[in-house]
Amino acid sequence: MGNKRIDEPTGIETVGHEWDGIEELNNPLPRWWLWTFYATIIWAVGYVILYPALPLLEKGTEGVLGWTSRGQLAQEMSAEEARRAPIMQAIAATPLELLPQNTDLMDQAVAGGAAAFRVHCVQCHGANAAGSEGFPNLTDDEWLWGGDLPSIEHTLLHGIRHPGDAQTRTSMMPAFGRDGLLGANEISAVTAHVLSLTGKGAANPAGAELFANNCAVCHGPDGGGLRAFGTPSLNDAVWLYGSSADQIRAQIFAPRHGVMPAWGERLDPATIRMLAAYVHSLGGGEDFAVVAPVPAADAVVAPVDEQN
Repeated sequence: MGNKRIDEPTGIETVGHEWDGIEELNNPLPRWWLWTFYATIIWAVGYVILYPALPLLEKGTEGVLGWTSRGQLAQEMSAEEARRAPIMQAIAATPLELLPQNTDLMDQAVAGGAAAFRVHCVQCHGANAAGSEGFPNLTDDEWLWGGDLPSIEHTLLHGIRHPGDAQTRTSMMPAFGRDGLLGANEISAVTAHVLSLTGKGAANPAGAELFANNCAVCHGPDGGGLRAFGTPSLNDAVWLYGSSADQIRAQIFAPRHGVMPAWGERLDPATIRMLAAYVHSLGGGEDFAVVAPVPAADAVVAPVDEQN
């Protein structure tokens, strides 16, 4: 530029512009800084050539080394699957009722089930498996369909009210109010009787008679529930949809029926077995026992509430 000149005190050329009488000297950059800058340019060019770097319309450049983070993850996952394969095969090959007899294998199954539970089950049952309204608590000893390992495995495999699975757990309570099977006063009487079963209310003779005629066939004369039908106990403190009079009345009037996926359609048999072992270990697992056969999928029974 025409305004460039040599600064007399320093002997360095100016850059050719000034502001309010202040001029800038054209000092050269430090040589170490220049070499570092050139090195980063060379490194960047090399990276673009060797690794995926530039986004294109459909995909990015692949790089001559062929490395990708997805490929590395796939290799690590394959290595982990290979490491776990003998354990998974042993769990799958061991009869479920004999699994607790092999302490090491049972521990492996419980650990694997805990990991699978965190991925697939916490959304409904909670991180601590304690459940919430509408989702059963898996840590207590109340089981709707049985709490031994084979029963838990069956529930996991076929789900609860899962469409399209002929072996799914199925129980449907009639809507006594919505469908006009009982009147409002009768529903209130049955509600009072159910409350009395847990000591929360006074005896109601009319409600007891209605219960005997409409509910005892599924829930039992004392309200203790029948696992053959998947009907819950009504004489304890475990309630899926609430234990207040209004909540019980609403369930009798128009019951809610939860749905659990048939995990056998989504998970491999060994993972199902590990989940069963983990749920069994949470505190309420029962010893293996032969129970009454599960009703057919189209059976209609009448639970007022549901538990596990």
